[in-house]
Amino acid sequence: MATITEIQKNLREAILTSTIPKKEIAKQLGVNPSTISKYLHCDKFPSIDTFAKLCEILDVSSDEILGLKD
Repeated sequence: MATITEIQKNLREAILTSTIPKKEIAKQLGVNPSTISKYLHCDKFPSIDTFAKLCEILDVSSDEILGLKD
């Protein structure tokens, strides 16, 4: 099972490797772009609803982010 630090790292990587601009990710989530920056700096973790939508936007499995899939 992954630690919160590993989960945050996985989320950060998914955002950074996405071809979708961070401003567009924020717009689709309905959050301020600074919130995406907080996710990238591991200062904040999205709510479960936002996390699910973020995975959908990034086209990544939540299992991958949570470290449940190798």
